Amino acid sequence: MPSDREGGDFIHYILFTLKIMNYRKILISSLFVNASLLSVSAQTLKDAYRDYWYTGVSVNQWEVAAQQNAKNEHDVTGFVGADQTADWAVVEKNFNAVVAENCMKAEVIHPQEGVYDFTLADQFVEKSLAAGMRVHGHVLIWHSQCPYWFHHDANGKLVSKEVLKKRMKEHITTIMAHYKGRVSSWDVVNEAFEDDGSFRNSLFYQILGEDFIPLAFQYAREADPTAELYYNDFSMNKPAKVDGVCKFFRPLIDKGLPIDAIGMQGHMILEDGAQEIISQYDYSIKAIASLGVKTFFSELDLSVLPNPYGFSGANVSDRFAYRPEVDPYKDGVPADKQAEIDQFWVDFYKMLITHKEDIIRLNYWCVNDGNSWKNDFPIRGRHDYATLVDRNNQMKPVVQRIIELVQPQRSKQEKAKKAKKK
Repeated sequence: MPSDREGGDFIHYILFTLKIMNYRKILISSLFVNASLLSVSAQTLKDAYRDYWYTGVSVNQWEVAAQQNAKNEHDVTGFVGADQTADWAVVEKNFNAVVAENCMKAEVIHPQEGVYDFTLADQFVEKSLAAGMRVHGHVLIWHSQCPYWFHHDANGKLVSKEVLKKRMKEHITTIMAHYKGRVSSWDVVNEAFEDDGSFRNSLFYQILGEDFIPLAFQYAREADPTAELYYNDFSMNKPAKVDGVCKFFRPLIDKGLPIDAIGMQGHMILEDGAQEIISQYDYSIKAIASLGVKTFFSELDLSVLPNPYGFSGANVSDRFAYRPEVDPYKDGVPADKQAEIDQFWVDFYKMLITHKEDIIRLNYWCVNDGNSWKNDFPIRGRHDYATLVDRNNQMKPVVQRIIELVQPQRSKQEKAKKAKKK
């Protein structure tokens, strides 16, 4: 038997060992909690909503090239004179889907009959795929940013139905074949309706009537049977417009039109009323879902500036004169206005979450406030705050609130951590 002294030492040794083990347990537990907190805190919008929908953004060619553009070379792109060398890092970190702002539109990629220029589009697609992002193609058939030759003959007269059909098919087939297996989805037709739900009197419509829409989808499905095919339009929060779009597509879908989704651009204006906007889009999502197809937001942004002209939509030809009183936030957004903006985004996402089974993508238009097109549209030269990324390429604080809508454990863990410190 051990002596009393030896027995005491042994007992002290056991107690000491248990104490150390307990410390280790506490330490490991603490490290686990802290690691969990760090993991959740560092979570991005794309990670938080990965099981809900793709979180995308549009990019321009200067962001793809990571370079500074000395001037605004495209009058519908928005302000692009700033240094954009750091924008791509923001895209990679926070988004898992991308769309090109302009380089895949007809005037860029198919400027002359029989002449294709894939240079910028290839750079965009290759860099996006290398970063593991889903690439969406925008756009195949659109009346705007479409070269003159597409609808006219050598004498300047509108071409015949058969000529336009041939040009449409060749255009769609060539572009989709070039990107087959790399571009996952396409806006096949863009902005074919007016805000009252009637057909836009575009040159496509003047020559082919409403048939140009199903023909475009037919050509697209033949060109790439694996790609998802979409229709896309603005002002889709307006009941008259979404009802008109749905009325047109319903019988075509019933007959087997190869269309996978109908998209809503989502160029929102805070002055229109937060709850009104949210209620309208709630209705629109339900209306599109009733057709048996998915929906998505293709060009999300929120103008927070005054709207004295009652303007809505995204018709790039609409312009209004600049006045100082319609540009009140040159030095930043006041706290009360920022709180209103933040609450809108939170409430908007709450509504979207209830429709998660019907939404395939939320795509923001322009990476940050500085290069948002809303600075220049419909009034050139203003200072808008339309995106979720500020002019310093930092995600705005409201993004964390949006993340916590689907990751509530973060706020609970942080509260518990603060309570322990007290």
